[in-house]
Amino acid sequence: MIIPAQGLRIALAVRPVDFRCGHDALAGLVQNTLGLDPHSGLIVVFRSKRADRLKILLWDGTGLVLIYKRLGEGHFEWPRISDGVLRLTRTQFETLFDGLNWKRIGERIVTTPTAAN
Repeated sequence: MIIPAQGLRIALAVRPVDFRCGHDALAGLVQNTLGLDPHSGLIVVFRSKRADRLKILLWDGTGLVLIYKRLGEGHFEWPRISDGVLRLTRTQFETLFDGLNWKRIGERIVTTPTAAN
């Protein structure tokens, strides 16, 4: 599991990308399409068309780091495809990276207790 530092900005690129893209192509996409600075320490998360793979691009202060993850089964939960970027909290990012439904983070789930027998 990758655990981003507190206060680090995390952005989700909503539109799927061509997974043949490497460091430089994704950095160009971050700068030219999303309007963000890929060298600012920002974490940007991209997904494949099938939503079973992620690429994560970040600048660690000395160079671009590209992380690739493929789920063994299932797919990553993603917002509806549109243009733009979505900001994630650290908890939402960790949940997404684990392959869980990150959109439920922040919702209160209250269960009704059952009487003890």
